[in-house]
Amino acid sequence: MNYPKKVTVGDITVRDGFQHEEKFIPTEAKLWLAEQLILCGFKHIEVTNFGNPSGMPQFKDADVLMKSIRESKKIAHLLNDVSLTCVTIREKAIERAIQAKQEGWGPDRILLMVSTSESHHKKNSGLSLDDYWKMSEKHIKMAKDAGIKVNGTVSTIWGCPIEGPTEMSKALEFAQRWFDIGASDVEHADHDGSASPDRVYRYYSMLMDKFQKPDKHIVHFHTTRGWGLANVLAALQAGMSNFESSMGGIGGQPANFVDGVPVAGTGAYYYADPSITGLVPTEDLVVMLDEMGIETNLDIDKILKTGKMVERIVGRNLRSECIKTGRIPKSLKEKI
Repeated sequence: MNYPKKVTVGDITVRDGFQHEEKFIPTEAKLWLAEQLILCGFKHIEVTNFGNPSGMPQFKDADVLMKSIRESKKIAHLLNDVSLTCVTIREKAIERAIQAKQEGWGPDRILLMVSTSESHHKKNSGLSLDDYWKMSEKHIKMAKDAGIKVNGTVSTIWGCPIEGPTEMSKALEFAQRWFDIGASDVEHADHDGSASPDRVYRYYSMLMDKFQKPDKHIVHFHTTRGWGLANVLAALQAGMSNFESSMGGIGGQPANFVDGVPVAGTGAYYYADPSITGLVPTEDLVVMLDEMGIETNLDIDKILKTGKMVERIVGRNLRSECIKTGRIPKSLKEKI
């Protein structure tokens, strides 16, 4: 098997992980986790969503959190080498990010998102695909002029929780379109855990044939059906080297119920049991990569300790196996 010798892992717990939580995660806890992730060696973290907090109150502290990270003395010596990403699905969120950047505390990178499924895209953004592409072309230029990099995400590559099966080749067309209108990189997302390893390998092989630049493409898997790490393996075999994950495997569709109050979110949950949604667990991913001899430049022991604290923050046991079992010893124990 032929794998990359080195990969990049970005952690997106503070945004994607916490957005599915039905209780508000205190700003101080989000700040603590962002600091710990950076101290663990992560160079790419997703922090918050600049969209309207009335629909997603988990992000009502977006401004305070971003300012607190920028002002943190614990990580001041590391921030210049770290990319902080904020989700900005619509125009006002992008404009808010630009203003924050101009004021000195905004994101280094923003994320826009399309789905190959029209119904999924409309539910997430409120716009048709045609209108969204027009909006994106205009606002990507505005963001880049302000010194902000832009990620273009492509979702529902392997299936849609609303419409069902999708055509993978359409996602390749969308990825090219993101680059054509100025995106810095593209995330390829399995947002509902419907990808299987064989189709993952096929898709990323097609992607590599088309683009030949794995560093410009981010692999994003959910593990709703338990296939997350198998899909990572398939993507590695196809030559991918840029992944993202969340601590404890938390995350998913924005919560539609926060602190006892029904909210809009993105509408009804896609799943009968929303507690089983989530991403590939960061802890398990980095331990697996380490055992495979693939370099991540991350402090794995510190990541495992941080994972245990994330369980306390959310108040329940999470889906990582490695925070329970630990790492595999690298040398024989001395005989007593």
